[in-house]
Amino acid sequence: MEFSKNKMLDELDCNILHILQTEGQLNNSEIAKRVNLSPPATHTRIKRLEAEGYITNHVAILNQEKLGFDLLSFIFMSTNIHQQEKLEVLERKLKSMPEILECQCITGEYDYLLKVANKDRKELENFIRKLNSLGITRIQTSLALREIKYSTALPIWDDENR
Repeated sequence: MEFSKNKMLDELDCNILHILQTEGQLNNSEIAKRVNLSPPATHTRIKRLEAEGYITNHVAILNQEKLGFDLLSFIFMSTNIHQQEKLEVLERKLKSMPEILECQCITGEYDYLLKVANKDRKELENFIRKLNSLGITRIQTSLALREIKYSTALPIWDDENR
């Protein structure tokens, strides 16, 4: 039974990662009970998984709508910037914009795909103006009408082990 494509992870590591990514609020003792390890052994494994880069962050996922961010949009962008230094400047500016939840450099018709949270249409309009000031040549914006699925959990289990 293979639990991960990475041979460095065993079944216990995968169990711990699964628990952490789906129930991150659990304390070390509860995780230890669930994976049948002692709390010190569980803590050691979690620290190793962090040190090896399998765990990159511990966060709380907030409810966008309750906090007033009712407008979620996906923005496709193209630029005519081809010099590496200027692209790095553009990407640093994109990283600094708090409205951008995700920014992906993509292949195809556009260069970037942004996932953006705004409170309303006026905020989105102002955000697009900011983007236009960065040397963006083309923008296509799509608004999310409703969420069908949202997850931050990676599918580390194969279908036989779910």
